[in-house]
Amino acid sequence: MKERIILFTIIFGLAVFVYIFQSYFNTIWGLAFLCLCMAIYAGFTNLAYNLKKRKLKKYPQIINEDYKPFVTVMIPAHNEESVISNTVENILKMDYKNFEVIVIDDRSSDNTASVIKDLERKYEKVKALIRQQGAFPGKSAVLNDAFQIARGDAVLVFDADATVEPDFLSKLVPQLEPKDVGAVQARKVIRNKNQNFLTRCQNNEYTMDTYFQVSRDSVKGAVELRGNGELIKREALEDIGGWNNYTIVDDLDMSTRLHIKGWDVRYCIDAVVYEEGIAYIGPLYRQRRRWLEGTIRRYLEYSGAALTSKKMSLRARIDMMAYISEFIMPLWFLLEIVIRAFKILAKDASPHMLYSSIIIGIAIGVGFFLAARYALRRYDFMPRPDAMFEALETSIYLFIIWFPLVLFICFKILFMKKDMNWGKTAHGLVMEEEASIKAFIKKELEKTKNYTKEYTEKIKQKLAEKGEK
Repeated sequence: MKERIILFTIIFGLAVFVYIFQSYFNTIWGLAFLCLCMAIYAGFTNLAYNLKKRKLKKYPQIINEDYKPFVTVMIPAHNEESVISNTVENILKMDYKNFEVIVIDDRSSDNTASVIKDLERKYEKVKALIRQQGAFPGKSAVLNDAFQIARGDAVLVFDADATVEPDFLSKLVPQLEPKDVGAVQARKVIRNKNQNFLTRCQNNEYTMDTYFQVSRDSVKGAVELRGNGELIKREALEDIGGWNNYTIVDDLDMSTRLHIKGWDVRYCIDAVVYEEGIAYIGPLYRQRRRWLEGTIRRYLEYSGAALTSKKMSLRARIDMMAYISEFIMPLWFLLEIVIRAFKILAKDASPHMLYSSIIIGIAIGVGFFLAARYALRRYDFMPRPDAMFEALETSIYLFIIWFPLVLFICFKILFMKKDMNWGKTAHGLVMEEEASIKAFIKKELEKTKNYTKEYTEKIKQKLAEKGEK
């Protein structure tokens, strides 16, 4: 109810503001001013990044080789029998010696529990935690259960389809050492990015997120955890009371609570975690809908605490406000268009005012296009023509995915009942497709082999018959 009231107040206040503003001013200047503020902030963070990069080049970061905290790696798994073995075996190859692995079966209906128990018997570092069918649902509850038996001074969380390079933890751990740092997030990359249009755009979306996260990190802003590849200090976890069982986005919820408590969250671009992208539109929409709903709900839930916190830094607070503007923009733009259209129908305004609002919307799209192109050039080292093309298709993808979802989630929060529907992402589809292709090739090769054998036998038989004659 609290979230519903706050959101209704925001939308109603924004509608009244736009209506009154339109009566006395040209509101295109309001949207233009908001776009200008976002552009200035983007320029400021980019400048901070370049200055930080130059400083690190001149004075490289000194790594404390003695800082080797014991790390508990947690891997929640629900119906992940097809991928969990590969993930665990990959993680055990990390060259960081001081860690344990807790693999949690979360009420699976397949053979995940059996696979996890086999891994526990096979590897000394692996512990299996099997949750009963009546256990509290959700990833947060899974992690809270595992935290009770964790021995680590820090907790590293992976998804069940994660893969990393051997030096992953060695790169990530040093970023956690400062006393004010509560967590560090690794860069996420889509492993099957070349599978189709959707997986390619998801990877480009992640690359854009890398650009924003690095920029926010450069100004010590409100960097966010991303669930997969997040390293959290035990002291920070205990300070905020662990994970929130009643959220559908454990990582974003935790990020906000850490900032409110005064903890800094850092971003490590050198440590990369690979995950499987979603190849089909239906599951992708379900996943993004959950992410977006969790994002908006946590801002509504913690808005008061963020405004009144004495521990949260001013930089993190300003950065969080700048980020929230991305979600206010679609609402503002929609209200702008609806009120303009209503006034035009009532013959209270001229049509060209509607056109000017649409032009501003196009300008916002161009801004995202430039950000995507810049990110692809900087972090994926993409050639200019490829970066231009993929930035364009990614901008279209983002508009199709995010814009209608913001409006839908606002409607859902206002008029629908809150649920804890996870919208689980299916993993292992790439492996299944590869296995299917390999099986097909094997079958065809077997057919060819049999055909060749039969043909050879026939030739031999004909030659033998000719020899007898």
